[in-house]
Amino acid sequence: MMKSVKSCITLCVIMLSLLVLGGCGSKATNSTPSTSTTPPVERTIVDMVNKTVKIPVEVNKIVVTCYGGATNEIVVLGAADKIIGQPAQENFPQLMEMAPQFKNIPDVGSFDNINVEEIIKLKPDLVVASVTSPTGNKKLEEAGIPVVSVLTGRATIDGLTKEFKMMGDVLHKEKEAAALSDFWERRLKLIKDDVAKIPAEKLKKVYYMLGTPLKTDGSAWGQEFITIAGGINVAQKVDNASLISVEQLLKWNPDVMIMSSNIGPTKNSFIKADDLRNNPQMSNLNAVVNNQMYQCPIGAFWWDRPSPESILGFMWLAKTLQPDTFANINLTQETKEFFQTFYHCTLTDQQIKSFMNAEAAQKP
Repeated sequence: MMKSVKSCITLCVIMLSLLVLGGCGSKATNSTPSTSTTPPVERTIVDMVNKTVKIPVEVNKIVVTCYGGATNEIVVLGAADKIIGQPAQENFPQLMEMAPQFKNIPDVGSFDNINVEEIIKLKPDLVVASVTSPTGNKKLEEAGIPVVSVLTGRATIDGLTKEFKMMGDVLHKEKEAAALSDFWERRLKLIKDDVAKIPAEKLKKVYYMLGTPLKTDGSAWGQEFITIAGGINVAQKVDNASLISVEQLLKWNPDVMIMSSNIGPTKNSFIKADDLRNNPQMSNLNAVVNNQMYQCPIGAFWWDRPSPESILGFMWLAKTLQPDTFANINLTQETKEFFQTFYHCTLTDQQIKSFMNAEAAQKP
């Protein structure tokens, strides 16, 4: 009897062992390799100098080291709160009113004149910098900070709309960037379609005065700004931001002068029509004799320089050069719509009037 019990116990132990071993073998046969579920911490984008830049998946802290509308791009895409350092923006009181936090963030320099040590202390996720500041940008890259280059004053319309998309990708604001590009596309088409109907003999010769009477922005942006709005750019063969001679200006003898106050980051400098009238070398120009001299408006940025807002500048210039053709453009309504849609700001008629008379608006 005892032998029978022991045999039974032994048999049970053997069977149990086989079941356990069989189970382990089954698990080994049917198991799949484990995969990591750790999300990526970096991604890549291609900036406006066609450079591949590694940036964090989520960008929360941005330093801007240029003007040229870079700050405005970030603001209209809904990411103003991500800017933790940038050049002072007192040139643009409307922008400061809409984003009062900009009064309290550090100015760490601009373009090639930057304070790399202070930028490092801010620990930004990336720096938005100009294509025109290779020296400063290189210092930041050497410090291990991702640098996303933007076109600033070197932009064309095509380049600027591509930049909107690129910044939308950086900020995960793709829908907002697409809406901005769509606004531009629809307004530009309306302007171009009407300009195409204007007889060549009615196109006015235009000189774009950039900060000082003998400085102009000829090719690239200046060329598009004038020709799309229905003018002939007398300086189309002159490089951007170049000085010309009085003799050259007299030879061109423009019908219209548009006068930009953009001379750099320190202050706005407004050219006055009376200064041209009282200048014996310029007083006989057609634009001066016929009082066709116009200061470019300033909203949250200079309307005549590349930025999200400069589509309003195209509409302003079209109405200025060809008032009969563009009588249908309600610039006040267009400005209100742009600011409401992209800046989420409701403007008054008086604020818009101040844009058109920026010199008076900026006096203390």
